[in-house]
Amino acid sequence: MISSVELRTKVSSFGMESARYLDDAGQALPAGFIHVNVLQTICTVLVEHGTDPDDLVTEAGIDPRVFGGGKFVPFTAVGRLIALAADRTGCTHFGLLIGQRTTLTSLGLIGLLMRNSDTVGNALRALEAHLCVRNRGAAVGLGVHDDIAVLTYAPHEPEAKGAAHHAERGLAKTTNLLRALCGSEWTPLEVLLPRSMPHDISPYAGFFRAPIRFDEQTAALVFPTKHLAERIADADPAVRQRVEDSIRQLEAAEPSSLTDELRQYLRTEVTRQRCKAERVARLRLVDRRTLGRRLKAEGTTFTRLANEAQYRVAKQLLADTRMDMTQISVALNFSEPAAFTHAFRRWSGTTPSAWRQVNQPTGRRTDVESSGTRTRPAGAGAEQDKAEPA
Repeated sequence: MISSVELRTKVSSFGMESARYLDDAGQALPAGFIHVNVLQTICTVLVEHGTDPDDLVTEAGIDPRVFGGGKFVPFTAVGRLIALAADRTGCTHFGLLIGQRTTLTSLGLIGLLMRNSDTVGNALRALEAHLCVRNRGAAVGLGVHDDIAVLTYAPHEPEAKGAAHHAERGLAKTTNLLRALCGSEWTPLEVLLPRSMPHDISPYAGFFRAPIRFDEQTAALVFPTKHLAERIADADPAVRQRVEDSIRQLEAAEPSSLTDELRQYLRTEVTRQRCKAERVARLRLVDRRTLGRRLKAEGTTFTRLANEAQYRVAKQLLADTRMDMTQISVALNFSEPAAFTHAFRRWSGTTPSAWRQVNQPTGRRTDVESSGTRTRPAGAGAEQDKAEPA
């Protein structure tokens, strides 16, 4: 395991914040938790907006004693806090403000690993593989489709309060990381957000400097595949190897069950229509029966986990977007809206439309989904589906 002396020597060239690379050294993160530094950033942004964070932290169900030296906080509680902060400050892009403060340094060992990867693609694959060291409430996925790369950010509990804010925070964070690796002028081809379009999109357009698509089924950055091959200047293979060893020891200290691993996988794949037991078995180099036996030993089945993933994403899309029933049923790989409605009623005991009426945020204009059309914010016009930067 890389020593503190070696790490401090290697990171000294990265500026005054270099010591923060060591924040997570020796500390394993439990499932469902995120590193406490995101909580500190939220409080900083709240203060800048003239809001005292103390009451909101307590209201979100977070123990204030975590500021006295705690390393992690529940991911869902942070989501509640961001949602409360957005509501109290009237800042609909609060998640964006948090994410755009992320630096490689602030990601601790993960940032150091990315900084010393040989290419941008390998840096992103390191983030995909080892995000759990800093965040065990969400997953990053990197997909390559010919000349297009898609980097997704998916909370494990997309239906939880504040998940849409977490998603835009995640995309702002990964944008900053890519700009640190590729240069400050880097921009995606487009940005996909699983939330309804706010009345003011200028903060998004100003930060991402790219077309923004709201009401999407997942949070993603789309960019040319060629960026993955870009070399990272001054990357040190020796540092990379030592940090990888340190990260693996952290991961081994808090291992995931097969059920937890599949929940993470299914969350990123459910809208790609790739939630098949046979595919998962191939990825894990086992046959389907072996996969089934291992899941049974953990008290679950693949079908149950796949249905759970669909249900969670369905609730998030119903609550946070204006996607109609046809769009949601297609996103979740149902043959027709009626099949989706039948499944949703089985999962929840009610129809998707009835669930949406109760669970969408107060004041949000929405469709009566049987019409199959979207309601647009006043003045949004055709830009609801693709908002170009101002």
